[in-house]
Amino acid sequence: MSHEAHEPETPHLDFQGTTPYEDYVKADVLTHLQHTLSDDPGEMVFLVTTQVMELWFTVIVHEWETAARALRQDRPDVAIDALKRSVRELDALNASWRPLAQLTPAQFNSYRGALGEGSGFQSAMYRRMEFLLGEKSASMLVPHRGAPRVHAELEKALHEPSLYDEVLRFLVRRGHAIPAAVLERDVSLRYEPSPEVEEVWTAVYSGPSDDQVARLGEALTDVAELVWRWRNDHLVATRRAMGAKAGTGGSAGVAWLEKRAQKNVFPELWTARSHV
Repeated sequence: MSHEAHEPETPHLDFQGTTPYEDYVKADVLTHLQHTLSDDPGEMVFLVTTQVMELWFTVIVHEWETAARALRQDRPDVAIDALKRSVRELDALNASWRPLAQLTPAQFNSYRGALGEGSGFQSAMYRRMEFLLGEKSASMLVPHRGAPRVHAELEKALHEPSLYDEVLRFLVRRGHAIPAAVLERDVSLRYEPSPEVEEVWTAVYSGPSDDQVARLGEALTDVAELVWRWRNDHLVATRRAMGAKAGTGGSAGVAWLEKRAQKNVFPELWTARSHV
């Protein structure tokens, strides 16, 4: 007679109340947040894709805030791990454009009216991403004045050091000569490139490639590259769907996205490469 344990043929199915999976994931909540405003069947993928993007924004903000906090604590390996996770998450975020990337003008116009004045630049979580990247602008708080909690969170993020500010402060503690004007700048303003910071990164990249600061620089560059790709994929998808027409919410549409796509975050990490 066999004494081997036999696994049940079916998993445990009988629970009191909701399932443990539902309790953790809140799938029932997530899958009932879709309320389309038109009769067009294509609106559903647009709405779900946008909601998925918001979830990825939330995860990426968490990773970058984790990295910033770790750098303040002089724990660069923890920061690098968080940045590397965010790179994989940015890959997934950027892939979110694929369901929308081939919209024709007629397809987009069939439900565009349902958006009213809604526009992606009104996303509070995306704005927190931009603030962490050093793309600060007090005017971007204005759309959120009617939502006190969201406005307070954004205002707090506006006045906190960006991820890159924390990187530069970490570099000082590692003996690199970051100028006082950069360290003491008003962090609620957009970060502007510094020749002295460029020289620091040039020196870092002229040294050993396995140096911890160099590895931090490469993790940041991976992030910056995927942010640039996100902006360009957004531009291409928008150009394909609506050409040069004005965007929703009063934005300049493609013209505004083209301007954004030309900018690099963590700028000296790119320009320093010309001097190595």
